[in-house]
Amino acid sequence: MSSLEYRILGNTGIKVSRLCFGALTIGPLQSNRTVDQGAEILQEAFRQGINFIDTAELYQTYPHIRQAIKNIDRQQLVIATKSYAYDRMTAAASLEKARKELDLDQIDIFLLHEQESEYTIRGHLEALKYFIKMKEAGILRAVGISTHHISGVRAAAKMDDIDIIHPIVNISGLGIQDGSMEEMATALEEAHQRGKGIYGMKPLGGGNLIHTADQCFQFVLNLSFLDAIAVGMQTIEEVKANAMRFKGLPIPMEIQKKINTKPRKLHIDDWCEKCGSCIPNCSHQALSIKNNILTVDSKVCVLCGYCSNYCPNFCIKIV
Repeated sequence: MSSLEYRILGNTGIKVSRLCFGALTIGPLQSNRTVDQGAEILQEAFRQGINFIDTAELYQTYPHIRQAIKNIDRQQLVIATKSYAYDRMTAAASLEKARKELDLDQIDIFLLHEQESEYTIRGHLEALKYFIKMKEAGILRAVGISTHHISGVRAAAKMDDIDIIHPIVNISGLGIQDGSMEEMATALEEAHQRGKGIYGMKPLGGGNLIHTADQCFQFVLNLSFLDAIAVGMQTIEEVKANAMRFKGLPIPMEIQKKINTKPRKLHIDDWCEKCGSCIPNCSHQALSIKNNILTVDSKVCVLCGYCSNYCPNFCIKIV
């Protein structure tokens, strides 16, 4: 195999590269690339055959994507975004923001961000109905949810109007909030059989599994129910390396060396609730709460990622 594999997302008719570019990592919440830098990384992804971009209103990467796609045939690209919209007004605002900032009349996929169960979907039902209406009008091509919960997958699988499910999937089940990877796989297989398009997220567990990257990627690539896998990439070298993995090609030593020597850090997301569960589980005593902020002592942190196993809200990443 020497080229990227493409699949159709469930019953949507939308054709995507199995390697999806996860745009969170180039934005201000993580590596904080400039618009030009982010666009350059995305354009390398296009050259490698990646046609699928995953972003969200929260990520603040619309300007990077807009710059990257200026001179690209729009028909060749698929863009998925997400928001926390809960009613018609907030859904309309999120959709218009995406269309304006991406400079696109049509958005391919719009997801309700981080849905937990049938109850949270019900709480966002007015927004979902608005997105469905926009799909009927041709402004959207597909609608769905992203979720860290098996219960979210099961709820979405039962809803005829939901086309796409975007769940956490990785070899350790890291970030799955209500069960194991085996249970998640069972739920996703059932959803796939119901015709849902499924593209996974966090194959490296938010960077916490980066030391076993080859094993992690092989695991998700062997899951037939995954139409695509969103992978966060911060550099051109990471784009090239991941494209080669997905093409079944060896990664040149010079590219792997650049990736291995890239400075990394333990990142705490803004939504950390300072519960302290991670602190006693850090054997290097690198974590503490100071002035109501969870802080990392970079001098003693070894970037093992073990602490992330104890975070109830999946706030700890290696970037």
